[in-house]
Amino acid sequence: MIEPLLEHIHKLSKLANEEYKGIASLFTEVALPKKKYLLAEGESCTHLYFVAKGCLRLFYLDDKGMEQTIQFALENWWMTDIDAFNRKGKSSFSIQALETTTVLGITKDNWDALLTNYPELEKYYRMIYERAYAASLFRMTLFRLPKDEFYDLFCDKYPDFIQRIPQKIVASFLGFTPEYLSELRKKKLKKEKRG
Repeated sequence: MIEPLLEHIHKLSKLANEEYKGIASLFTEVALPKKKYLLAEGESCTHLYFVAKGCLRLFYLDDKGMEQTIQFALENWWMTDIDAFNRKGKSSFSIQALETTTVLGITKDNWDALLTNYPELEKYYRMIYERAYAASLFRMTLFRLPKDEFYDLFCDKYPDFIQRIPQKIVASFLGFTPEYLSELRKKKLKKEKRG
């Protein structure tokens, strides 16, 4: 299942065909059933993951024991606790499969070798991180909006999340209670029926 990764790299960078075989050799495939943890908070973060199929979430437990989702990754997205990965330390977050998911993982040592041996990939990963950072900033700007506008904008920008992710988890990502999100969804549906 390495093809989705190689196709994604090919879209954003210019590598010779023979280089893709070397890149593929640095990744391992991991298949996860729905709800399985890829990484648990407090475990050593040893891999960076590319989602070939499925959906992941990154979350932590707050001081009240409530799950706070901070990031999702669908197909062609990357996920890890980047700080823990870079320092080969313990993760502050958990990563869980929200669907049956297949990821391609790369260790920190292989990651460093990848970027050394294929300098063109520095540009690829810079573009990936820029997109991730922009998405993070977009989320922060949403928090300044009234909650109903926040939800509408999120639905418009990320319709796949609304379709594929359980309401309880979307609520934890948006900072809403599941009950409040349910009210917002009902209002949105009524508005769409009238419009």
